[in-house]
Amino acid sequence: MTDPVSFTAATPRYVLPNLFTAQAQKEFTINEAHARLDILLHPAVEGEANVPPVTPPDGATWIVGSTPSGDWADNAGDLASWQAGNWVFVSPQPGMQVFDQAARVTARFDGVWQYAATVSAPSGGTTEDTEARAAITGLIAALVSAGILPAV
Repeated sequence: MTDPVSFTAATPRYVLPNLFTAQAQKEFTINEAHARLDILLHPAVEGEANVPPVTPPDGATWIVGSTPSGDWADNAGDLASWQAGNWVFVSPQPGMQVFDQAARVTARFDGVWQYAATVSAPSGGTTEDTEARAAITGLIAALVSAGILPAV
């Protein structure tokens, strides 16, 4: 017979709280897990900031900048979401991606949040291939439109 699985107090990746047998006030544990999942499912952020907004709308989420202050102090790089009158923080994992609505581009976490660099259309050179330049310019426009590259 196999041994039963023994759970810790929280999940290893995103620290979602686990329930335990005969646990009192399970609704707090479940509500915290739901709040964290709300941030993680199809993550989109308002932008990146070091100072929390004064009157954030419920459910709005930001990437906490590298020098946070106020309620965000000690949460550099985390996702901060305003939910039910409180800030809920989630630490990102390597490979996590969010759509930054202010920058209109995807940010990827790999120890720090990284944004794609702006790509310029080709120019210069001694030999000019107008068809190749038009194709490259079209590719850049498609990547910008998809939110993979920032607008020029």
